[in-house]
Amino acid sequence: MGGIIWVIIVGFIAGLIARWLMPGPKNPQGFILTTVLGIVGAFLATFIGQAIGHYSLDQGAGFITATIGAVVVLFIWHRLVASGVIKG
Repeated sequence: MGGIIWVIIVGFIAGLIARWLMPGPKNPQGFILTTVLGIVGAFLATFIGQAIGHYSLDQGAGFITATIGAVVVLFIWHRLVASGVIKG
C-alpha cells in the first residue's frame, strides 16, 4: 500500500515539474491528470530505460527520468492537440 502512495506522490511532483517546464494553454489540469501525466512519464522512462539496457527488469525509473518522461508525454500531448487529433 505504501508503494502505491509513493508512486502517486512522485507522479504528481513529476507532472507538476513537467507542466512548469512546458507551459501551455491546453495542458492537462487538475490533481488527477497531473498525477497521471507523471505516472505515464515514469512508465515511459522505465520502458525506454529497460529497452536500452540502462535499467534491469526489476528496476524502475528514478525521479529525474520520470520527470523527463513526463515532459516527453506532455510534448506528445501538445503535438496531438496542435494537429487537432485530440481536443484539449
